[in-house]
Amino acid sequence: MIYITGDTHIPFDIGKLSTKLFPEQKEMTKSDYVIICGDFGGVWDRSNEEKYWIKWLKSKNFTTLFIDGNHENFDMLYKLPTIEFGGGIVHKVVDGIYHLIRGEAYNIDGKKFFVFGGASSHDKEYRIEGKNWWKDELPNEQEYINAEHNLKKNAFSFDCVITHSAPTSIQNEIAPTYEINELTEFLEKIKNIVVCKKWFFGHYHQDKSVDERHIAIFNSIHKI
Repeated sequence: MIYITGDTHIPFDIGKLSTKLFPEQKEMTKSDYVIICGDFGGVWDRSNEEKYWIKWLKSKNFTTLFIDGNHENFDMLYKLPTIEFGGGIVHKVVDGIYHLIRGEAYNIDGKKFFVFGGASSHDKEYRIEGKNWWKDELPNEQEYINAEHNLKKNAFSFDCVITHSAPTSIQNEIAPTYEINELTEFLEKIKNIVVCKKWFFGHYHQDKSVDERHIAIFNSIHKI
């Protein structure tokens, strides 16, 4: 089983994965997965509160996978050890919790995924670089190159695409005040050439099916 949900912003929005709100987990095992569409927030400051939530997630009857959003401590995230997973590379937080790296393609439970995290913080003018904001929130050139390589390698065909930002045209429809940038334009470009059944994205704190393929996700939990 694979489930997908939106930003968890540990400790603020992680409660959606409680047994009460997500009872399906009672039937899950570590061979099943929950994918978080960015702004995980569990690799932030090594506080006791953070350690508590990581231990809580680790104890769950599923494996947690997440892409990065914009509200992540990228200095810490990018220093995590890397391991192979599902035909790609991931950062390992602890056993059972893994960061899906930008531009990688994965085979998870027999389904093909393309992932590309990152977004521009619309509140960055109120944040401090290196403390609660990092320029790495937006992809660098190598990450775009990695994405293009894996898209071509997989003939632009996937069961599911997972991003934090939405493509420009989708963002303009659901959040027209948000910044258009190189990332949203890149996602727009691949939106027009990638074949996929579903495209999930977080970031906008909405639960909305924009069309049959593109789904904004926050509190809801979708099974695929």
